[in-house]
Amino acid sequence: MPTLTDLAGRAQIQPRDVEWLHALVSDWQLLADLSFADLVLWAPLPDTSWLALAQMRPTTAPTALPEDVVGTIRPARDRQFLVSAYTERRICREGDPEWTRGVPVRHETIPVVAEDHAIAVIERSTNLSAARTPSRLDLAYLKAADDLAQMVAAGIFPGVGKEPTLVRSPRVGDGLMRLNRSGEVTYASPNALSAYRRLGLTADLVGKQLGPLTARLFVHREPRDNSLTLTASGRVHAETEVDANGAVVQLRTIPLVVDGTAAGALILLRDVTELRHRERELLTKDATIREIHHRVKNNLQTVAALLRLQARRLREPEAREALEEAVRRVGSIAIVHETLSMVPDEVVDFDEIFGRVAMMAGDVSAAETRVTPTLLGEFGLLPASVASPLALVLTELLQNAVQHGLSHPANGTAGYLEVAAKRQQDRLAVTVTDNGVGLPGDFDLDSTTSLGLQIVRTLVHTELGGRLEITPHDGGGTRVLVELPLSDPLPSAS
Repeated sequence: MPTLTDLAGRAQIQPRDVEWLHALVSDWQLLADLSFADLVLWAPLPDTSWLALAQMRPTTAPTALPEDVVGTIRPARDRQFLVSAYTERRICREGDPEWTRGVPVRHETIPVVAEDHAIAVIERSTNLSAARTPSRLDLAYLKAADDLAQMVAAGIFPGVGKEPTLVRSPRVGDGLMRLNRSGEVTYASPNALSAYRRLGLTADLVGKQLGPLTARLFVHREPRDNSLTLTASGRVHAETEVDANGAVVQLRTIPLVVDGTAAGALILLRDVTELRHRERELLTKDATIREIHHRVKNNLQTVAALLRLQARRLREPEAREALEEAVRRVGSIAIVHETLSMVPDEVVDFDEIFGRVAMMAGDVSAAETRVTPTLLGEFGLLPASVASPLALVLTELLQNAVQHGLSHPANGTAGYLEVAAKRQQDRLAVTVTDNGVGLPGDFDLDSTTSLGLQIVRTLVHTELGGRLEITPHDGGGTRVLVELPLSDPLPSAS
């Protein structure tokens, strides 16, 4: 389906006016719900026909237009009421209801004006099949809809930059209040009254000054400014939250201006107490998880320090080397937990972790070969369940290359150690290549006695569910390929 921008281009609407239409469409669910009517945005084409740019159905009433009309073109002779609204810049309500598919539908047209010129027309179509004696709520909705329609025709609603900014802005059915010019509540829907009851209100809302009343209910540790009172009084187009009596209520204020005169305000409100409670629980849980990772990292670093002290006391070279390898293994796992302690979820940028693992391998080789592993490509973001074993796998492979390949006496050439990471949507391939002495002639991965390679094989096959392949490298040295499935694809860190 073509976008609003695409269709506006066909209608040769100017970019600034397209921005106004986007602001209108982002907020016209409010007008549809208050009107109990479907809305279709029409724009004239150069050949005098009309193009449907956008469509909105109400959530408060049955639809009058069950089929989508966006992108359709109607000749001007079939849409004279659109022409009248566009050329005369007035709301057209004349005409008898039409029968569409056996349903009576009343059509009205509202010119969309921006910067003192009409750019489109809203066709408002009401399904009259469910007509009944209007209640106070219906009358309040319809009066508010008429005021908003006049603001659209006057070019002052919604206004660029004034569309809803909350993640989930309140809707008409969540709760609605109407204020008069002095800020008194003249109508409050049952949901609106219930929301204020949760905030601690014991009296009725109608007849009360909403701004001062809301300010008295508001309880917060931070100093209170005047923004809450201004918003609740209907003086500014704004959104805020009221936190009182253990409840949280969102407020959205829309000042009404009719015929150039302030006509009060609409207040949309929504009880978000449970939503905020769950958000706080999630924040607490996330903070607890990060604290656990931080403590695990500290404990691992303590274990590494104790092993390092023990290694210094040993005189047997093999025993000392074994403890030093254990220190590096513990250190690589600690790096992952340190990274996890600083992120809000269980996902880490593995390129940063690899940099620190490579630095450890470079420190091992500094005294002999002075080789620092280089990285080609990107690992991207990886879940903790993959990052921890992969960090240990790379630690073992890099250490093995440095200690048993590049630093071997038979290797008299300048050594290099290269790691290539190739990220696909659901797989990660890591290749570790060196130009060391290579593999012994009788090498067999399944029967090797090397503890490091046994650890790598177990982690790749069991923990990561991947594939491990160790082969001679063309021109000398060794090539190790690790392929891992990524069951939950994540975006790259870049």
